[in-house]
Amino acid sequence: MEKPASVAPVDGSTVAVRKALTEHESSSRLVVQRGLFTGPTPLVKDDLYATIVKGRAHRERFVVHLEKGATVDTDTYFGRFAASYFQRWTTVTEVQLQFRHENDSNATVLLRASDSAGNARTLSTRVLEGSGTTSLAATLDTFVDGGTLWAEFTAVDGQLTIRDLEWTVPAPPVIRPAAIAICTFNRADDCAATVAAIAGDDGMVAGIDAVYVVDQGTDHVSDRELFTDVASRLGDKLVYIRQPNLGGAGGFTRGMFEVSAINEHANLILMDDDILCEPETVLRMNAFANVTVEPTLVGAQMLYLMNPEHLHVSAEEADLSKLRAGRWAAGSKHDANLLKKKRQQNKRVDAGYNAWWSCLIPAEVIAQIGLPLPLFFQWDDIEYGIRARANGFVTVTLPNAGVWHADFHWKDRDDWAKYFSVRNSLIVAALHSDFDARSLSRQMARDIAQYLVSMQYGLAFTMIRGIEDFLEGPKILEDGGMAVLKSIRAERGQFPETVKHPASDMPGIRSSDLVTRHAGFEPKKNRIDLVLGKRAAFQWLGRTIPGIASIPAAEAHWWHVSLFDHAVVTDASQSGVRIRKRDKEKASELSARAAKLLARFRQEAAETQSEYRRAAPQLTSRENWARLYS
Repeated sequence: MEKPASVAPVDGSTVAVRKALTEHESSSRLVVQRGLFTGPTPLVKDDLYATIVKGRAHRERFVVHLEKGATVDTDTYFGRFAASYFQRWTTVTEVQLQFRHENDSNATVLLRASDSAGNARTLSTRVLEGSGTTSLAATLDTFVDGGTLWAEFTAVDGQLTIRDLEWTVPAPPVIRPAAIAICTFNRADDCAATVAAIAGDDGMVAGIDAVYVVDQGTDHVSDRELFTDVASRLGDKLVYIRQPNLGGAGGFTRGMFEVSAINEHANLILMDDDILCEPETVLRMNAFANVTVEPTLVGAQMLYLMNPEHLHVSAEEADLSKLRAGRWAAGSKHDANLLKKKRQQNKRVDAGYNAWWSCLIPAEVIAQIGLPLPLFFQWDDIEYGIRARANGFVTVTLPNAGVWHADFHWKDRDDWAKYFSVRNSLIVAALHSDFDARSLSRQMARDIAQYLVSMQYGLAFTMIRGIEDFLEGPKILEDGGMAVLKSIRAERGQFPETVKHPASDMPGIRSSDLVTRHAGFEPKKNRIDLVLGKRAAFQWLGRTIPGIASIPAAEAHWWHVSLFDHAVVTDASQSGVRIRKRDKEKASELSARAAKLLARFRQEAAETQSEYRRAAPQLTSRENWARLYS
């Protein structure tokens, strides 16, 4: 099939996009949230959008039909209005709920609210007589610490239809231009589906001036018929770019690179290629960013793709003293079933950063702090959020704005990605923390020891390589990560337990040889080092439980696996198993290498930290990224 010109790879923004990315005239009211009653796909439960409290009702995307006696409310994840966040972070002091109704007899609407503890109250009521348009207003002056708004409709004496429900606020003098940037690498079908979801919402797309698709793969999304169809719908708004694989950092940065060159007052929404996209989330993030007191990074929450009614976490932060990301911000909900009222988020939760599964970045931030670091993969979004806050730009993770992303607990961490996680966490800590070398050394030594006693020699090696390359200094980032990606994958191949096997075909093992072994109690925090030392000694001496242990993924804790010298461990993806076997020679070799490396780390950490800090302005410059893109 011949592709239209708009799908052909381009070197930069089209003329049409350059003309479109300008400030827009504003009306008196800004739609910040639309009332939805069903999800974008049958995979998503409609009760995330509206609840049929009693009686019978029929739900459509933007319409709900209530039969006589029925009550429907929007006290749901996507149905609530985040009053606390608007009062805290925006110029908005009042919000209006407006909708069209069609009814042949009396009906009622209640405007309801919660406080930070989840206690509900009614702010106002209205009797709906006949068909027409009704609006109710609420003042945003009692929601600083938390609280939301929602609507409750009851068809009293007959049928009631509600449509075109909108939450509006006073509009700013001008509306900022907005663009979406999607980074993709050999996920052509996923990317085409995401772009199609965006293009399928005319109301949302009307507020978007450009959609950048940055294709870094060899299986091009432009070869998909769905993408070609979508391109014709988006027309000049679509900009399709091909470039070398520079990882997520390079793909997302390309969107930032292009948009910030056109307009320093634009909103850029970064979006993963493999999410299940809720287009309404884009509208909500963009609208919120138009009324913030100052330029603000606005992130979407992550919902689990395999368990769509579960929230990953309300907001995240990083603990650089322990090289840990994805820490739950104070007051956060985690793995919360959003269909349960008690699990809804009422408290305002402040984020340290927002991952780039979907995150809006104002171009003013890029102009002041520069572009991301060329980290290839992992921690690039974290570093940027931390750097932004250090320069006065906060991140707001907006509740009731979410996308579905692959569940993290279904990903096995014994993977090449661990290299980038280790190396890049050290770089970020060097740039943005006191970087206590002794404390970090102890932490990393403990992690490596746990991998070794777990017979994860390849994972220990991967971590060691990440530390070694950190100590090489900023030069390791010169090519954006392409070379090391290839080498780390090849080097991990020498470790048999890094290979995943089908559960029905395990080399050298009969199913009858396996004995399922469940974990006992987890060691207390004050005894972890003692237990770790004991496990290491027993592994070294071969004082392990005989036989081949079969260990479920959820039971594969270091303190349990290390009891054996031969174990078949289910991969976290549940698609196969890993075979771990005690290897005293490898354990000895890696232990010695790690000890020598960590001694070197303690000696060189301060100077290496200074090197990264001196190099950061150049690494994040437009000139450096232009070099990488060329």
